[in-house]
Amino acid sequence: MTTSAVPIPPAIFANDLSMRYPSRRPESRDLVVNGVSLTLPQGEIVAVVGEAGSGKSTLAAAIAGAAETGDPRSPLIQGGTLRVLGYTMKGLSERKRDMLTLRVGYVPQDAGALLAARLTVAENVAAPIYARDRRFNQREAGEAVATLIDSVRLPLGIMNRYPHELSRGQRQRVAIAQALILEPALLVADDPTSGIDATVRGTILDVIRELQVSRQFSAFIVATDVSEVRRVTDQLLVLHRGTVVGQGTVDEVLGAPRHPYVEGLARGRASAPRTKTISA
Repeated sequence: MTTSAVPIPPAIFANDLSMRYPSRRPESRDLVVNGVSLTLPQGEIVAVVGEAGSGKSTLAAAIAGAAETGDPRSPLIQGGTLRVLGYTMKGLSERKRDMLTLRVGYVPQDAGALLAARLTVAENVAAPIYARDRRFNQREAGEAVATLIDSVRLPLGIMNRYPHELSRGQRQRVAIAQALILEPALLVADDPTSGIDATVRGTILDVIRELQVSRQFSAFIVATDVSEVRRVTDQLLVLHRGTVVGQGTVDEVLGAPRHPYVEGLARGRASAPRTKTISA
């Protein structure tokens, strides 16, 4: 007797998803995310672009497990469906949230600035290991940290340095290493090149792409510059005022824009000069 294989759930599944932030004032209850639908198969990448206030960071936070936490700054799922790695995010229990966040690596906006100032680079990267298991073997942890530091194109000599001794681009790569130290199934990176010089942004995106290929995780990457998107993926989602105004491959979305905002992105991409990538 043969049994059919259990289907693998998508890394991310959203259907008509709407979100808002908690407020006692009716006029402040506008939807930040409105009717978003998205399916990201496991092992693939989607890049999300949009102007400030388009809802992309809210969506990223929800996917990373930071929605409906009870914190007044935490977004709420108003309607529709959001499932991440098979977990239904609406009404997610604390136990299931803890289980999910072990499988999701989250790089929030300006994550490099959020590194613990009193910890060395190695200690920062290893922090999620010891948060999970204080008795974890130190030698194994050190080897895992060194492997990731090398993978994000940083010299091993920085492991005993402190965040303030690094450039902004270096700190951002340390934050990416920290997010990947538990070998997550999904990486959520919210604008990982924000505030970094244009000539070195490509390095960070290249690092994410190389690690995704070698480690085979899924990725949801928020970006502001559509010209950089192709460095990491062909799949593009464009948000404008909380709604999806473009979805598909980069060529499909920008080659036949169906919204004025996407038309502007396409024009900018056509006129954008090519920049050489150097190490940050």
